[in-house]
Formats: sequence, C-alpha cells, structure tokens
Amino acid sequence: MTSLIGADVARTDAESKVRGEAVYGVDYGSLGMLHAKLLRSPIPAGSITKLDVTAARGLPGVRAVVTGSDAPVARGGAVVRDQPLFATSVVRYEGEPIAGVIAETEQIAKRALGAIVLEIDPLLPVGDVEAALAPGARLVHPDWKDYECSLEYPRAGNIACEVTSDSDLRALARIVAQADVVVESEYRAQRQYQAYIEPKSAVARWEDGRYVVHTASQFPFNVRDQVAQFLGVRVSDVRVIGHHIGGGFGAKLDASLEIYAALFARHVGRPVKIVNERSEDLLSCGCRENAIVRLRTSLASDGRILAREADVLMDNGAYSGEVPLMASLPMHVFGQVYRTGLARVNCRLMYTNTAPTGAFRGVSGTYLYFALERHMDECAVRLGLDRRAFRLQNLLQDGDCTLVGQVLDDAGVLAEAFDRVEQVAPWSELMRRPSTPGKRHGVGIAAATWLTNPGPGTVTLKLNEDGTLGLVSGATDNGSGAVTMGVTQIAAEEFGLRPEDVIIQMPDTDAAGYDAGSQGSRTTHIVGRATRTAAAEVREKIFAVGSRLLEVDPADLNIAEGAVHVKGAPTRSVPLSKIAIAAMSTSGPIVGTGSYATPLPSYNPACANGLLFPVFPTPTYHVHLAEVEVDEATGRVTVLRYIVAQEVGKAINPTGVRGQIQGGVAQGIGYALYEGLEIADSRYRQRTLETYRLPLAVDVPDVEILLLEHGDPAGPHGARGVAEPPIVPVAAAIGNAVSDALGKAVNQIPIRPDEILALLSGDDPIRLR
Repeated sequence: MTSLIGADVARTDAESKVRGEAVYGVDYGSLGMLHAKLLRSPIPAGSITKLDVTAARGLPGVRAVVTGSDAPVARGGAVVRDQPLFATSVVRYEGEPIAGVIAETEQIAKRALGAIVLEIDPLLPVGDVEAALAPGARLVHPDWKDYECSLEYPRAGNIACEVTSDSDLRALARIVAQADVVVESEYRAQRQYQAYIEPKSAVARWEDGRYVVHTASQFPFNVRDQVAQFLGVRVSDVRVIGHHIGGGFGAKLDASLEIYAALFARHVGRPVKIVNERSEDLLSCGCRENAIVRLRTSLASDGRILAREADVLMDNGAYSGEVPLMASLPMHVFGQVYRTGLARVNCRLMYTNTAPTGAFRGVSGTYLYFALERHMDECAVRLGLDRRAFRLQNLLQDGDCTLVGQVLDDAGVLAEAFDRVEQVAPWSELMRRPSTPGKRHGVGIAAATWLTNPGPGTVTLKLNEDGTLGLVSGATDNGSGAVTMGVTQIAAEEFGLRPEDVIIQMPDTDAAGYDAGSQGSRTTHIVGRATRTAAAEVREKIFAVGSRLLEVDPADLNIAEGAVHVKGAPTRSVPLSKIAIAAMSTSGPIVGTGSYATPLPSYNPACANGLLFPVFPTPTYHVHLAEVEVDEATGRVTVLRYIVAQEVGKAINPTGVRGQIQGGVAQGIGYALYEGLEIADSRYRQRTLETYRLPLAVDVPDVEILLLEHGDPAGPHGARGVAEPPIVPVAAAIGNAVSDALGKAVNQIPIRPDEILALLSGDDPIRLR
C-alpha cells in the first residue's frame, strides 16, 4: 500500500461542506430555543447615569432582560481580571455590552433593545496609545491595582503590561556614540479584522445543574474555562460541544457570546441562541492590535550590526484578554533572524477606550517583522550595501542564541531558504528589471522565524467492529485541514486504512481529553504526535489478539491494508474487523490514548522583566520575495510575483500545505495593501464588510511555494507547524518592494493608494537600490 504521508489526499469533510450539509455553529438550533440580543454602548467612554429596562421587560414575547446585577462574577479575564460581563457604572469602549434581552424571536429581542432607556454622561476617550501614555492622561482603569492577576508582571496606570530587556545601557550608549552609522525609524500599523464568513454565535442550555454550550470555537476547552470563570462555577460544570467553523483566524479562540448564552439559558430555563450581526461582530471581535514600533540600529561601515534598540507601543483596547502575552513577542522577533549586537527592547501594552484587541493569525509578528525588515532595508541603503547581501551578512547561524537565550540549532535553514529563492528568482536579475512608462517596478525580500505552538493535545483511538478507526479529540479543524487531512492521514497510515475509514468526532469537552485549540500551527504537530502514541497502544492490543488468532508471536505480525499479516507469509492474515470482534469476548474493546506537549527549550529567565511568553518552541524558518508594480497615476500596487520558501519539517499533505501558504499570503496582502480598521475619536470608521476592503481574487497572485523539509525529531513523521507563519513576513516583503519602487520609505501599513500618491507628489526620489 502506498504511504499516505506526503500524499495529496482529499480532506474527509470536503463533500459535506461542498454540498452544504455541514452544520456550522451558526446553523445549530435546539428545541424550544429562545433568542437573545445585547444592548451595546453607543459611545466609547462615559458614566452610566440611567438604565431602565422596565418597558423592555413588559413587551410581549420578551422572557427576560439581564443586566450587570445578574452577573455572578464582578470581573474576569485570561491574564488579569479586568473585564466585567456587563458595564454597570462605566463604559470603556463602543460596543461594550450593558444588558441582554431574551425573547421568543430575534426580531422581538431587537425591538426590546430599543425600549431600554439608557443614559450615559460622555467622558473624553483615551483614543490611542500615545494619548494613553501622555502625562496626565485619564486612566481607563483607575482601580487597576485591585484587579486579580494570574501572573505577575509590570503594570502601571494605562500600561496594561510592560516588557523590558535586561540591557547594559552604558555599553549601549558607547556603541551608539562610536558607530559609523545610526539609523532611526518609526513604523505604524492599523488594526486588522479577521473577516470570517460565519459571525460569532452560541447556543446554550441549563441541564441537570450544568451548562451545555454549542459553538464554533477554535479552542473549546478555553471556552469552557472562561464560561466557568465568568459564571463562577467549576470547569466540570460546563460542557462545550464544537461544530464546523466558518473561519476564525484567532478571533474564535476566546469565549465571547458563549458566556452570555449560558447565563441567559439558566436565567430563563430554556435553550438560548445568540448571534452577532456583522456590524457588532466587527465592533467587538478582538481584532489584531494597532501598534507603533520605533527602531534604532548602530552600524559599522562594513555592514555589521553593532547594536539595536526597539521601543514598541501596542494597543490593548479597553480590556486585556490574552494580549499581555503578546507584549513579549518583540523580545523574540528582533533577535531570531539577524545578529543584533547589543540589544535593548521595551514594549508597552496600553489601555485605550477602544474595543479589546486579540489574536489574529501571526499575532503581533506581522507588524513587528514589517518594522524589522523595513529597517533592514533602510540600514542597507544608508550603508550603500545590497539589501539581500546585508541580510545574509548578519543572518543567524546554527547554534546562535536569540535575545531570550534560546539556542537555534537549525537557524542555518534561513540561509538555505534565501538560496532556494535565489534559484528561482535571481536577485541581480530582478534588480536590473526596468520600470515601464507610468509604472514603477520594485522588489522586496524578508525573512522570519516563527514558532509551533506547544500547547498540549490528547487523542483517543478506538478500533470499531467493522475495522474502521474512531478518533476522539478536543482538537478543532479550523478550516485548515489539520485534523481532516493531517491527523487523519497520520492515523490511517498507522493501520493501513483509507483516510475515509478514520471517523473523526466533533470536539466535546466531556468526551475528549484536553486540547489547546487550533492556534499557532500546533494541531498536526501536537495532535499528530499524540495520535501516533495512541496508535502504538492500539497496535499492541491488536497484535495481542492477532497472535492468538494466527497462532504466531506478536513480533511476527504487521498491519497493512486494514488487516493483520504474518511477516513473510502474506496469505496468512486476519481483517481488523475480526480482530475487534474477537477482542470483545477476550480482552475487551481495543482503545488507546496518547498525549503530547512540546517541552519548552531552555532560555534565560533573567533576560527581561515581564516576559510572559518566554520561548519559540519548534521554530520554522521563512523567506518571502515580492515583486510589485506601482501605477504612478492611481497609486495602485499590483503584486506581480510572490515567492515563499518555508520550512515545514514534513508536508503530510502537500496540497493542504500549499493551500495554507497561499491563504496566509492572501491575508498578508490584504493587511499590507488594503485592510485596516481606522480609529477616529475611539470609534472604528469601517463598520461593515462593504467599507472594510478585503483583497479580491484579482489582487492575489498564484504564490510560488518552495517547501523545505528538515524533519523535527518530535514531530509526527517530522512535521512542524505550517499554517500560521505564511502571513507573518508578507507586509514586510511587500513594504520593501513598494519602497524600492518609489525610492522612498513606506513605513505604515496598510499602504494605500492615496498615501503612495502623496509620496509621489514630492521631489523626484533617488531610487533605493
């Protein structure tokens, strides 16, 4: 039988999704279900002076109106408990929930919202990170010192979290003073909305003293834990059942509507469904944070980097969620691709009167690498060096340490990735390619190192009586195919089965062992490893039964094509179905369980104060090249060619891997050129998908993909993470290409036509090549 590892196998959920038969979270309903809507704050900051729900409660068809007085817990949060379920006295962002209505229909619930009397005395909002940091700025959370924290880290005033490297400032000052060239730059990035097709939703019921929640979640166990925290119950009092997900990209890692659905269901004693409309989903989704990055690099005239300083301001929004963890990422990004010399990194996460920010594919790495790689270009130009050669000169090598003290044993893959790109797109040839009249040609290159999330996973395999294999896991397939291709192929390979003979159960926190969710490209790597461990137990039990049936030693058996065979005697075999049936009357059903979590690499815990995300386990290495054309009349950027060299360890399903890289680049192009939630007076200017410009098919080229396969010893068949990192260096590569085309530094994303035209309207620039 041909190996399934490395084969282009169709995903096992493809037919149901193509036919429209798959049940997504938003499709799910329950008998006797009521519908809920949330009353959200119409302003970003203010004091609630009146909340009268009497008229709303009296409307026909309204079953209940719930406010902050009905919330069991005052505040909750992933890292710091700073967030109430409902605003009671103060509102801190536009869209913050103030009350909930439960009614017979969604239409009645909407009408009831209009009957609630709400009066708020406005406050001057703290609108951005610079305003939050300014002397005398109003505190978004005046009582921040009273908030319970699960971790200890620096906080002060509007600084929700601060991470500062332990650096020799006197030595740094001497290097800056003695350097041949010092380059200083500032880079800015706006927020990015995940823009999934399926809005957030949840259905919950109160049953036998427990909450049962149905949702489309990337991380059902996280939803379970957060529902329990906000409702003040044990995690075992909450059951979360997953469904197909219509896109998440990080926004469906945390609980949101699930908490309200559960609270409302207990309040009225019937199942309750709540679904976001697109406008409120956009206002409250937990999008990628906006940020300001300032870099200063001291250089020798021969191109050596002597020192680098980084100052980062990240927008937390009104509440923290998991973003304090992301404040550690500058400590990684600025020291895991290039040698930095002596380095100093400071990152401040700021409270503002805007919607809380959160996880988005590639988290903060997108703008951090944009800043780093744009800065590398600017350094090379100031030194009069070739931009690619300058990178290679300062590239990390095998055995080098990052700023946190993590040793990268395989960092030499970065040089290999540069070489692979060079083979298909020689840099010197691209540099000689002329612009055409009215069009400006530009080329950019960028590199990145990214992690494979180490969170734990568990798999239970059971041999069914018909010879198929049941797979029970809390892992979620977030549309990537990590479960329905990667994990399925790994399981099928272990038993000589067809992928369609592996029966995957939807995640259920009651039935499955813990899984850390669809995030950070971890599923195939972690859950695939757990699958192989579980398979080893199942195989041992199969061989024990098979040895009795075939009257041979277990060591003389193997499994192929859905049967147990005697080695060297292919005609002597017994189907797995007979093995399973025979086991029922002897040893019992054949079941095996495996668990895995990546051991964290060694690091220097004294390298920084406030470091909550200490290492980058199972690193992957990436080089991207973009070739663009800029229209001088319209400012439009066309991506002519895009090349990715990516370390994947082992491509379990090459088509699936390529699909994720293509999709990640498409999202990155949107981030670089089109998408951006602009904030004015603490309110989003883009409030619908019509005004939020997503990239179209005509905007995205076919990505040329070069796979590097240096197997990770811990990964299943060597597989590393794949799906998240393709978005990370895209804005950097495109930003460098556009800057090259214009001959001027473009240091803000998204790079929109009006800004390009403003740059072109200046003096004729000197090309940066």
